[in-house]
This record gives sequence, C-alpha cells and structure tokens, in this order.
Amino acid sequence: MQAEAGPGAASFPESFPQQRLSRRMLRNETLLVLGLSLGASGVSALISFVGSVTKPGGLKDQAATLNASAAPGRPWLDLAWQLFGIATALVPVALVAHFLLRERESLRTLGFDRTRPWPDLGRGAAIAAVIGSTGIAFYLAARGLGFNLTVVPEALPEVWWKYPVLVMSAIQNAVLEEVIVVGYLLRRLGQLGWTPGTALVASSVLRGSYHLYQGIGGFIGNVVMGVVFVYLYRRWGRVGPLVVAHSLLDIGAFVGYALLAGKVGWLPTA
Repeated sequence: MQAEAGPGAASFPESFPQQRLSRRMLRNETLLVLGLSLGASGVSALISFVGSVTKPGGLKDQAATLNASAAPGRPWLDLAWQLFGIATALVPVALVAHFLLRERESLRTLGFDRTRPWPDLGRGAAIAAVIGSTGIAFYLAARGLGFNLTVVPEALPEVWWKYPVLVMSAIQNAVLEEVIVVGYLLRRLGQLGWTPGTALVASSVLRGSYHLYQGIGGFIGNVVMGVVFVYLYRRWGRVGPLVVAHSLLDIGAFVGYALLAGKVGWLPTA
C-alpha cells in the first residue's frame, strides 16, 4: 500500500527517466534483493534448524546466540566488527531505495520517513507493549514444550560499547526487516499481480522462515507477528510504526537479557 507523499516528498527533475518495468524485471529484482538479505537468512535458518533437530538431545537443551562477540578478548577489534556487521546489514535497504528511485519514488513511498514522528512513536510503542508481553509468554511456553531452542539475545563482553551496540543492532534489525519484508515486498508482489491474501502469507512465512534457527516456536510466533504487521501496514500505509515497534521489542530483548540473565529464575539461560 502506498502512503501519500507529504510536502517534503522527494522531488525529481522532469528529465529523470521513469522506466516501465516488466514483470520479469520486477520478479528478478525482488529475488535478488531477498537473495542478498532475508531470503538468504531464511535458507540459513532452515539449515540451522535441520542441524538442531537432528542433533542428539532436545531443542531446549540447545542455544541460539545473538549478538555474540566477534573478537573475544580484543574489545576494539570486536567493536569494529560489530559496527561493520550492522552497517553492511543495511545495504539491502539502500538497494531498495535505489530501485524505488528508478520509479521516481523513495522510501517515503513505504512510509519510512520522519514526517509523522509522534504518531509513529505512539503506535509503535503500543504495538510493542502488546506483542512484547504475549511474545515472552509464547517463547517460554514453546521452550517448555520442547519446541524452541534457548534463545540467548546477547553474549557480548562487559565493555563500554555493549549497550550502544545492542541498541544499534536492534534498530538495524527493525529497519531491515520492516522495510524489506513488509513495505518493499508487498509493493513488489502487488505489482506482480499477487492477491492481497497471498502476499500476506508470503510476507509472514518469510518472516517466520528466518527465525527458524530458534525452533518451531520462533517460526510460528514470527508468522503471527508478520500477519499483524501486514494488516497494520495496510491500514496505516506506513512502515514507520512497525520499525519503532520492532526496535523497541529487540531493545527490550537484548538489553533486558543483559540486565536480567542469571538474576531472575524465569529467564532461561544457556
């Protein structure tokens, strides 16, 4: 769904060529973007999941670690690797912006801009509050039933940059996923003639697929989250609130784990 362009919308000179894109070009472009980003992550997560379920022992006795140290014992080198990983993960978003520019559009077309900061923040915070509470309960239940690995949201050393990196990592995840899996993918699938229902299923299953490394619970929970996010995007025409919500959810998970792990009995640790 396309959001209305506001007064500050990107402008293009009249001489800027607007290409008429064939279905084949749109299809190939979409596959390339996904192949460089979350589609590849989905395949990687599937391979990881197969490895977990074929490994002796239950899923809950295995751990999926996020935000791990890239250079143990070398904090400055570790920081360089962390920042490099965050920056390069956002390159597919820049690629999407480039492809939209070719259509005389911009990321504002997807509702990713600063024209409505307070509504985006308010809606995002409300979404995070609802999904966050139910998500924790679902994760604990899925792990207890043996459907999920123990998720370790962070395993960084106790250095000064730990919490800033966790926050940046959370925001990077949110921007990458919501811009590509919701805004960009729904736009392209609509241009390819997919029905709204089929596009919703594709977006939601893709979101679930790259969380399969967490187990069946991670897949199901994120498929449900995907359905909710697609519905809200179509209602509001903006990925902005979804980026805010996702950022808050991941910040809560990453920073919350760093502060609470080993200090409360209900939070599983590896």
